Amino acid sequence: MSWKVKSFTELSTHELYEILQVRTEVFVVEQECPYLEVDGKDLRAHHLYMEENGEVVAYARLLPAGVSYKEASIGRVLVKEKYRGRGFASELVKRGLAFIHDEWGAQKVKIQAQEYLREFYGSFGFKAITETYLDVGIPHIDMILQEYQS
Repeated sequence: MSWKVKSFTELSTHELYEILQVRTEVFVVEQECPYLEVDGKDLRAHHLYMEENGEVVAYARLLPAGVSYKEASIGRVLVKEKYRGRGFASELVKRGLAFIHDEWGAQKVKIQAQEYLREFYGSFGFKAITETYLDVGIPHIDMILQEYQS
């Protein structure tokens, strides 16, 4: 298994296809949530993913400040179903935060998280900054990490 982080222009068409396929599989099909998954932000993002035999098994989209929020952001965080429970999600978030800090120099990171993941993101230092609200029918909260700690 190997971890990669690439800008949109560095992705091959095969890598982009694999990423969009797994994101649709998890966020649209598995969560039964029809929404516009390809939202235009991928063009300005860095794409962090783990691959096994050409298959994307874990993924996160890293967005610089000014794309989704005034702060940098991590989104579309996923681990493919058959790979869950192995610690890949924690490794994914750690690597994403390190990239945002080391490459972009950002301390603050804002996310929109599904509410049930509040404690998971809290373990990295994120704090809820909104009440729970529905987004595409799923309970979400906005959270912020004020200062990156490696």
